[in-house]
Amino acid sequence: MAHYEIIWDEEPGGNVEHIAEHDLTPADVEEAIFNSVDHDTSRSSGLPIVFGFTPNGRYILVVYEKISDVMVHPITAYEVEE
Repeated sequence: MAHYEIIWDEEPGGNVEHIAEHDLTPADVEEAIFNSVDHDTSRSSGLPIVFGFTPNGRYILVVYEKISDVMVHPITAYEVEE
């Protein structure tokens, strides 16, 4: 995936809190977005998704909303089987 500005919401209930529920950090998600190995569309939401690795080697899926050509808002992310 090309370089994007990532929108993080650190307020209670925001995407930072949500990914933390899956034991992930913004740095984990950004690594997967910027160095994705595959992409698709979520069957449940219709939003775009990318697959990639965290800095410590976990394989994750990131569901995001594309705000503009240079801005994305991660909705959720979680570990998946390779």
